[in-house]
Amino acid sequence: MHLHKTPPGACLAVAAALAATGCFPAGDDTAADDGRISVAMMQPPRSALSPLTDDAFKLSRWSTAETLVTLDEVGDPQPGLATEWTRTDPTTWTFTIREGVDFHDGTELTADVAAHALEYAAQASPKPRILDGVEIGVEARGDTVTVTTAEEDPLVPQRLSSPQLSILAESAYEGGSVSPVGTGTGPFELVEVTGTTAARLDRFDGYWGEPALAPGIDVAFVPDGTARAAALRTGEADIVESVPTSQAALLEEDTLTEVPMPRTNTLYLNTGEGPFTDPGLRAAAREAIDRESLVEGVYEGRADVAEGLLGPALPWAAERPARTGATEAQDPDGASVTLATFTDRAELPEVATVLEQQLEDAGFEVEQVVREYANIEEDALNGEFDAFILSRATVLDSGDPAAYMTSDFSCDGSFNIAQLCDEGVDAALEAAELAPTGEERRAAILEAEAAVLATDAAIPMLHERVIQGDAAGVVDSAKDPRERLLVTSRTRLD
Repeated sequence: MHLHKTPPGACLAVAAALAATGCFPAGDDTAADDGRISVAMMQPPRSALSPLTDDAFKLSRWSTAETLVTLDEVGDPQPGLATEWTRTDPTTWTFTIREGVDFHDGTELTADVAAHALEYAAQASPKPRILDGVEIGVEARGDTVTVTTAEEDPLVPQRLSSPQLSILAESAYEGGSVSPVGTGTGPFELVEVTGTTAARLDRFDGYWGEPALAPGIDVAFVPDGTARAAALRTGEADIVESVPTSQAALLEEDTLTEVPMPRTNTLYLNTGEGPFTDPGLRAAAREAIDRESLVEGVYEGRADVAEGLLGPALPWAAERPARTGATEAQDPDGASVTLATFTDRAELPEVATVLEQQLEDAGFEVEQVVREYANIEEDALNGEFDAFILSRATVLDSGDPAAYMTSDFSCDGSFNIAQLCDEGVDAALEAAELAPTGEERRAAILEAEAAVLATDAAIPMLHERVIQGDAAGVVDSAKDPRERLLVTSRTRLD
């Protein structure tokens, strides 16, 4: 029997504040089995749950705000609040708006309302990240919305799948801010937000799609990982985001699911100046790294050895061609290198320590530099280090990795820590960015990945996983590598 405490959000908030003091209350044997789902989430809202920010991903994980387009497992666009779309020329897309959709405030979804939401996002300052560097025009025409871009962009449908472009009722945009409370279209209505502490959602009986099986969701924001794990262990939470690896051993194994993340732990080598301008020394660094020992020793086996930049969160990445013609390693002969990383992700300093030993065993002399990310990013981007360890998201908001690869490895890339500028790599990246979506684009992305790997400017080491906790009675919670879904209309307590 599933037992709820009163009030679950408040209790979890107190527990978070007291961290690991064991203050979660014991079960209340008189509590009603009401079927509501209690969720402990890692990060509190940063922008009052504005859909124009990263808070939008919370709204999508609660199935309260929806987009014109959704993505399937491989990242191809599928109908959402738009039933179909056509590309009438290289810069013009037309989306047909779904009929029979009501917002939680009782108003009707129309093309005019959808266009208003997209236009508001396009004109926002700052813009949603998904529109960074992208200029769009939006116009409602009958039951369709036309989206035009300043330049050819084959990813427009994928961009419109981003939770940051959720379609809310016009009432959401009143008063100079955007409020998702009572203004979404999903199977759950957001009815209450308690600052950065908790949120409450109720089933929306007027939902246009498959009705929710659970009567509601009670969310508590619990930044402390030990407290989140305790919430699952004591039955205070039904679903827990991001269980720390250190806490996983304290929980029942059948309550945990390891979800591959589109995030790769990569060693970036400075190809612009210093010892790693020599391809032979980059190859020596590549051969010195024992990936298995990093996975087993640092991540306690809860990660995947990297075969490339893209990992198992993108199933099609396994279709990459075998690497051939790798540069022959040169004897480091005591070459001195600086190896840098940051403290914000707890595992990375330990990774740096292990890598230092592996590189020194291969003949390098290594000096470590470890700081907080805010105090090291600028130096890394300016090429101040010979090598830099980064945990990098490989799929950005569009669900497509081409943008990440261009940012990190093209001559003009804004995040080019490796200082790489290679004509062959740039040509492969441009081909990938312009390729039509589907199999052709995925093949072009893998060709671009191969071009980057051939330079040894980036040495992928492992692909991270996130551990999600589900109580024994939870049925059909989403295990989503993109972290867009968590509680869906099918999720329930058994």
